[in-house]
Amino acid sequence: MMPISYRSAGVLVLAIAFLGATAHAAAPGKNKSGHHSSASSKKPAAKGANNAPLDHSGKARRGKASYYGGKFKGKKMADGSPMNPNADTAASKTLPLGTRARVTNLENGKSAEVKIRDRGPYVPDRIVDVTPKVAEKLDMKEDGVAPVVVKPITVPQPDGSVKPGAGANERAE
Repeated sequence: MMPISYRSAGVLVLAIAFLGATAHAAAPGKNKSGHHSSASSKKPAAKGANNAPLDHSGKARRGKASYYGGKFKGKKMADGSPMNPNADTAASKTLPLGTRARVTNLENGKSAEVKIRDRGPYVPDRIVDVTPKVAEKLDMKEDGVAPVVVKPITVPQPDGSVKPGAGANERAE
């Protein structure tokens, strides 16, 4: 039998320990309470922009709206589509992607229906970013920011269903 150096023995011990640890971590087993568990059994809660929890309630929200600048034209949005400044599109930190909502400018009563396709705005105190086309409809392009109420019309739910929101029974002006 050949003599083994201390270095070779140390490497062998580390390799065995590593293989044992990875095999144990990869194998599904029982957790501390004795129940079977696996890494894929728990889904993390969906999050919006800045890790804000998504709001599937359909409740209306008040805050400030701003609109996308020209540099965002064609940029990929959260849903994968390119930003089209002539679309009725908006970004929300908390509404699920695919939500249809009515945005109403509280200074003049003008409103527009949008589809949430992106995350943002990333500016404090703002609840929605709209495209230049929607900003025009809301008559907010000159000021750039306006107080608004956002009333979801339809809200996609985590189970795949769609729930009516606070704006479901209202007509656009």
